[in-house]
Amino acid sequence: MKIIDAHAHIYPDKIAEKATRAIGDFYGLNMELTGTPERLAEEGKAAGISRFVVHSCATKAHQVRSINEFIKEETALHPEFIGYMTLHQDMTENEMAEEVEWCIKNGFHGVKLHPDFQRFYIDGEDAQKIYRAVGDKLPILLHTGDDRYEYSRPQRLAAMAKKFKNVRFIGAHFGGYRCWDSAEVYKGLENVYFDTCSSLAFIGPDYAKRLIDMLGAEKFFFGTDFPMWEAEKEIERFMQIPLTEREREMIFAENLERFLHL
Repeated sequence: MKIIDAHAHIYPDKIAEKATRAIGDFYGLNMELTGTPERLAEEGKAAGISRFVVHSCATKAHQVRSINEFIKEETALHPEFIGYMTLHQDMTENEMAEEVEWCIKNGFHGVKLHPDFQRFYIDGEDAQKIYRAVGDKLPILLHTGDDRYEYSRPQRLAAMAKKFKNVRFIGAHFGGYRCWDSAEVYKGLENVYFDTCSSLAFIGPDYAKRLIDMLGAEKFFFGTDFPMWEAEKEIERFMQIPLTEREREMIFAENLERFLHL
């Protein structure tokens, strides 16, 4: 069965260990992997993953182009990588639009944002600049949820999906890390999709099945959140969800292939 990892972070070798450790500290998790491109490819391929959506987030506006250049270089070196760009809310709307155009010309397939790291509200005016600049040109993958913060509450994403109907949003972590009980806010929103990462270790297979049934198996993409979790273990957790073989095929690869026109 074909498997695509729809959510993986990568960092340049010289900062990968520090960046990985910072993620672990942020979430209170022991990080056993290091987020280098080579480690992602090695771990993923050993687990049976054939392609990977890769990205990294800018915590300052001046980092945006250098991060996007890094992702561009890594997708050139690794044909199995699918690049998502980053943006930062301190950029002007024109600067954002120009960066989007540059990234499209260089083969990027989406945008990745992390409101909790970048410290903006999903429904704030700074974020809405991004949605206007991106429009329907690329899908936007957002870290969503985390009950310790207000930035990325599911209700905020649902409100933006209703306002920006031309934008395709992906709510990471079943639409809300540690806020899974709020998933009902997404019902009926055709422009919101979801990935499975950083959730299955906490919610269990039956709860995951209920969320997938409620929101639609056709709206989900499998993801590992590398280097947060080992690919093999995430695949094992996903296989424990009582889905049909057809639903597994869709979530493992077919949904993302259709969504990104791969």
